[in-house]
Amino acid sequence: MNLPINIDDLFTARTVEWERLEFKEGWNPEDVLRTLCAFANDFHNFGGGYIVLGVGEKNGRPVLPPVGLSVKDITRMKFGSRLK
Repeated sequence: MNLPINIDDLFTARTVEWERLEFKEGWNPEDVLRTLCAFANDFHNFGGGYIVLGVGEKNGRPVLPPVGLSVKDITRMKFGSRLK
């Protein structure tokens, strides 16, 4: 499935406001869930947001190059807590 926005635009925030954009270096389900809830509580009517996994952030800006996600993280996303 293609993103409705160019990934380079996400990294430079040319077309997305920063209130709608979160960078997460790794997979932390609780942290991602908090961000999803914040985007769902769309007080400013932005229409949601983007969470970019595998990219760190410093002072709200992406740290490039992306670190990516490990196979273990991707497996944990798919199967959740069933895997230890």
